[in-house]
Amino acid sequence: MAERRIRKAVIPAAGLGTRFLPATKAQPKEMLPLVDKPTIQYVVEEAVSAGIRDIIVVTGRGKRAIEDHFDRSAELEHWLLAQGKGEPLLRMIQDISRLADIHFIRQKEPRGLGHAILTARHHIGNEPFAVLLGDMVFAAQVPALRQLLQEYRQRRRPIIGVVRVAREEVSRYGIVSPGAGRGRSFRVLDLVEKPSPEEAPSTLAIAGRYILEPEIFPILENLPPGVGGEIQLTDALRIANRDNQHLAVQIRGKVYDVGDKLGFLKATVELALFREDIGPAFYAYLKDLLNLSAKKSLWEKSNLSDLSRNCQKNIELRV
Repeated sequence: MAERRIRKAVIPAAGLGTRFLPATKAQPKEMLPLVDKPTIQYVVEEAVSAGIRDIIVVTGRGKRAIEDHFDRSAELEHWLLAQGKGEPLLRMIQDISRLADIHFIRQKEPRGLGHAILTARHHIGNEPFAVLLGDMVFAAQVPALRQLLQEYRQRRRPIIGVVRVAREEVSRYGIVSPGAGRGRSFRVLDLVEKPSPEEAPSTLAIAGRYILEPEIFPILENLPPGVGGEIQLTDALRIANRDNQHLAVQIRGKVYDVGDKLGFLKATVELALFREDIGPAFYAYLKDLLNLSAKKSLWEKSNLSDLSRNCQKNIELRV
């Protein structure tokens, strides 16, 4: 059998981002920066680093900023040259528009993740393809998607990337029921969407990275709405798994759930610490801040309490 290479990737980016309101009232959640780079750029760079340069981004209303970010900005380039800002900054801006061949497809109504992937059907055609969700950002020596591609080349089965989470966190994710496996790879017996800790079959959470076969499209097309009245990808995967058993591959590396406010803050802090340009100075700042907090003097407590009360009074007056 000839090898079916993964040449295309789908990045769903049509969500409303309500968990980050009011920041996402007038800008896409995918454009929220982790340090100085939009979240979606980390995801696109991961796909490119895995050898994929044909990328479909599924957007919705109010997402034009994503298209502008990956487009060329001749005015900005001209201004940088005129202001003498130097080659590195200009080259960085130009490189963004050269990352990949990016196509934008609009999901006209918010009908769920499964429906968003279905909108890319005609561009994907009859090929296996990757899916990368923007809510999960990885810091790994081997990019997360490349790890899945390596497994796919050996096993020729649909792949679901997973990470282990704490038992009390399983209700936030799709959870895999694992069967027999080897190393970090397991056969998928079943998938459960956001189970309670008591009902979860494992702590292997779906991590927003998939290698799927085109057979998923007819399933999505005929799938009735699931949780939240939306077309759920997990429901489609359960059906597809019956005929062609999928593999769950545990991804090596650090994962950040940036769809959650606390996860977003953790990613911002840790990715900043990884940076050679600002990491050492930021570390020194955090160290000083923690040392200051550790003193816990009565004077500090009193002033912080006063500050908190004054802020609350100002808010109440404005309301």
